[in-house]
Amino acid sequence: MEMKGLRKWTRILHRDIGYFFIGTSLIYGLSGIALNHLKDWNPNYSVELRTFESDLKIDSASSKELVFQLLSDLDLRKEYKKHYFPKEHVLKIFLNGGSNVVYDIDQGFGEVEILKKRPIFYEVNYLHYNPNAWWMWFSDIFAAALIFLAITSFFIVKGKHGATGRGGIYIALGFIIPLLLFLLF
Repeated sequence: MEMKGLRKWTRILHRDIGYFFIGTSLIYGLSGIALNHLKDWNPNYSVELRTFESDLKIDSASSKELVFQLLSDLDLRKEYKKHYFPKEHVLKIFLNGGSNVVYDIDQGFGEVEILKKRPIFYEVNYLHYNPNAWWMWFSDIFAAALIFLAITSFFIVKGKHGATGRGGIYIALGFIIPLLLFLLF
C-alpha cells in the first residue's frame, strides 16, 4: 500500500477507534483521579456521622426487640443486619450497606455512621478494578487500542507540526517527564 493510502487509513482508524473508546477513557480517567487521592477522600462512599441520645438500657441478656426499638427511634429499623457487645456497656449494630450504630448504654449516647455510594465514582472505580473476565478482556482491548492510538498519532499530522517537528518535542516530553518523576520521587 502506498504511503498516501496508509496515512488515510491510519487517520480513519485513529479517529473511529478514538470515538469508540471515549466512554472508556472517561471511566478510566475519572477513576484514576479518584484512586490517586485515596489519602484525601473515599471515592466510593460518602460517610455521614450523626450522634444521638437514648435512655434505653440494653444488655446482652435483653431481647432483640430493644435493639429494634433503638433502631426504630433512629428510623433505621429496616437496615438491621446483626449486633454484638464489643464491651459490656457498648452495643454495636451492623446495618445494611456497611453502615453501623455504636451505643454506649451507660452514657446514653451513640453515633450512627451512614455510608452512601458516591454516584458515578462508585461505578467507575468498580470497573477500574476489572470486576470480571469480560471486563478484563474489554479493558485489554482498550489498552491495545491506546497503544494503537499512540503509534498512529505519529502519522496523523505531517511536516513542521507533526512527529518530526513540534509534535516530536511533545512526544519526547511525554517520555522524559514521567521518567524524571519516577527517578526523582
